[in-house]
This record gives sequence, C-alpha cells and structure tokens, in this order.
Amino acid sequence: MEVGRALLVLAVVAAALCGAAEARASELIDRNATGVKLAVDKQGRALLTYRARGRVWRVLAWDAINARPSHATIKQVKFKLDYSGGWGSHRREVWRTFTNGCRPYDGPRLQWFVTGCRAPDGSLWAVQSWQRMLPNYGLPPTPAQAVWELRLSHWSGPLPELTIKLDWAYRRYDHLYGTYSYLGHPVFGFRVTPTGVPLDTYGRNLYLDTFNSAYGRGWKRENSFLTQNPRGNFCYGFFPHGNRPAGHGEKYRATIIGPGVAPDVYWESEAPGPYDAERDRIANAEQLDLAGTSKYCRPN
Repeated sequence: MEVGRALLVLAVVAAALCGAAEARASELIDRNATGVKLAVDKQGRALLTYRARGRVWRVLAWDAINARPSHATIKQVKFKLDYSGGWGSHRREVWRTFTNGCRPYDGPRLQWFVTGCRAPDGSLWAVQSWQRMLPNYGLPPTPAQAVWELRLSHWSGPLPELTIKLDWAYRRYDHLYGTYSYLGHPVFGFRVTPTGVPLDTYGRNLYLDTFNSAYGRGWKRENSFLTQNPRGNFCYGFFPHGNRPAGHGEKYRATIIGPGVAPDVYWESEAPGPYDAERDRIANAEQLDLAGTSKYCRPN
C-alpha cells in the first residue's frame, strides 16, 4: 500500500548568510550554483567557492562528520558554516590564505557528484547537486521547484545503505518497498508535519522518479515520502492520484539525503514487469517482516 501523502516541500534556506552560522539542513549549501570548487585544509575546514545569484560565494564548513543514530533528544551532527569566507567566524578573510591539502577524490561512486576530495586526515568530502524540490505526479515545475540544490558531505567509512525492492499492489500496480540505514542503524525522524515534512534533523524523505511514464518522456517526479519510525522502512504504490494517471514507468530511481552530513544516496531499477504471483508472495512475506507491528506497509 502507499505510505505518505503528496509532498511539495518548500523549504527555505538562508543561503545568503553573511556571518558564521550552523546549518539547519546540514548539507544544503545553496541553489543553482556554477563553477563549484572544493578545498580542504589540514585543520579539517572545507572551503566551497562557487557562483550563484550574480556573485561569487566563498563558504567555510567545519565541525561535522558522518552521522549519529536517530535519537529523540540528542541533536544530529551538522556543519558550522561561514558564508563570509572567514570574516564571520575568524574576523579575517580566511579564504585568501586558505591552503588546500586535499588529494583527488578516490571514494565510492556517488550519483549527482559535482566534486570531491580526500582530506589530509583520510576522510572524504563531496559536493552533490540534484533537483529535490520537483512537484509530485509529473507536474511541470515552477522556477523555484526546478532549482538544483548544492549539498556538501563529509564522512569516513561506509556509505548509508538504501535497499529498495519492487513488486506489485493489487496485482496490477507497480509497488516498491525497502529500508534506509547507516552503520546498521535505521534512519528515521521523530517529528513531522501532517503532510510528512520532517521537523527534526533526523527525518528523511525518499524522492522517487519515474521514467517514460504517463507523465511524459524522460524522468519525472512521482512522489516523496518518509522513512518510518522506528525501522527506517517505507513502501509506495504507483496508483492514480486525483486527475493524474498512475505513474507506471519503464524504470524508477530514488534519491535520499544522507543522515547527518553523510552523502546523499541513489537507487535505480527497471520496472518489475508483468505480475508474477510467486514473486509477489515472497515479497509480501518480506514486507510483513520489515513492517513488524506497524500499521503501514501491509502487503496487498
């Protein structure tokens, strides 16, 4: 069954900060950036240089790596950010004398990769950019919805793990289910709006796209929905919505923001094809195990 309501996430991020600040959304740096360059010094500070909104920005980021397991009272890790290039945090223009110690990026392949490097301490930094804000059900985006978000991550060790499998709902609709975890811990939040927008730094929405569907040629946004508390599991059926047709496509992809300041991760697969009763039976049993006592994600 489908979980989550149609989401049109209209988050506002103060990308034009003039001093030092902590990021509310720990990875979002800016939108529609070009000419992006990344440097990291021996002190563990990253310097992002790029152009946006008609000017050059120099953003310092530091004091965060990886992610904490979901916790109701302990805050998630997040970068400290200085959009003034050092003046807000150090009372001097750090960017002018910034010494880059980063080596070429040699980490795991990341979708939406812009640039990255391996820091002097061996940890990895990466910049990704993708269209998170697209409207659901293949509707044409407004300029505000079509923006490409610039996201920064810093980690060591394994990436977050996004596992998605495909089956069918009511024997006719394509359906997916899966889990999201990091270092063996499920990723989920504790507070959300009635429409499923996270109100804490732990909640994560999965952004699902469909390819060559009734919405048109190419990739179109199907929907976005939360990973569930406490197992980090989720499910979704490609049903009709109002006057919009079912978003059945030739293939599907999903992107989800990393926990803490870990990288955003990606999944892609061909559609499941014609209904197969035996495959569906196995998938339904697996979903019951994933859902536990939750009222959500009961197979049909």
